[in-house]
Amino acid sequence: MKTPITNAFTCDVEDYFQVSALAPHFPRGQWDSVPCRIERNVDRILELLDGHGAQGTFFTLGWIAERYPDLVRRIADNGHEVASHGYGHERACAMTPQAFTADIKLAKAVLEDITGQGVTGYRAPSFSISTANPWAHDCIADAGYVYSSSVYPVKHDHYGIPDAPRFPWRLANGLIEVPITTLNMLGRNWPAGGGGFFRLLPYALSRWQIARVNADDRRPAIFYFHPWEIDPEQPRVHEASARTRFRHYVNLDRTAARLERLLADFSWGRADEVFRDAA
Repeated sequence: MKTPITNAFTCDVEDYFQVSALAPHFPRGQWDSVPCRIERNVDRILELLDGHGAQGTFFTLGWIAERYPDLVRRIADNGHEVASHGYGHERACAMTPQAFTADIKLAKAVLEDITGQGVTGYRAPSFSISTANPWAHDCIADAGYVYSSSVYPVKHDHYGIPDAPRFPWRLANGLIEVPITTLNMLGRNWPAGGGGFFRLLPYALSRWQIARVNADDRRPAIFYFHPWEIDPEQPRVHEASARTRFRHYVNLDRTAARLERLLADFSWGRADEVFRDAA
């Protein structure tokens, strides 16, 4: 039975060749020559959401939006939130403040020009805001965003601030940070907000974790995934390391069915609406 709490369903709109772990195999200068599969996958996600009467937030790359403006319009026309994932999927921690600001301002302008709507949300690629680059939150606020969903309060080899707040908080500059959902057990935070963990581990675990957050913390969860995660036919990079191949390709053929169950088991909405008064 669905809980009365509405959770936030979010999708990072990037294609398989833009994933940070595969960056060595897809130089940015060659992106335009790589087969892009983003439209078919996002359209399938829109159908899933429509079938369950659910809404969501699509953190969209400016690079994708420029090349597929009709797709961005379809997202907006279906009542979903169009938010920013930056322009070129560069990790915030690998950029200067000036370059980062230029990237997120460009993405915001591109998305707003296409949709005719204000863009208030931002998510850093690979959750690349940590204690090493706290200046990024000031750049996001200065660029005109209202909220960020760029921090994962877990310990991970590529991202995370383990001791960050588990639920939305307001920074001194007025920006609201909406961290990816975690479940606190045994003295540490465990990933509970989707991504690779949703694919790699049994669906029952994700359902249990989100239900626990709703019931015990009385808080909405925020879930995220990527369009390429429902695409088992995407080109394979056999030269990638075994670890990268495992993380990227395992259970791609099961994710769409799991999303169907997730949409049926919980109530879902847009991040800007779910967390409007959260901090």
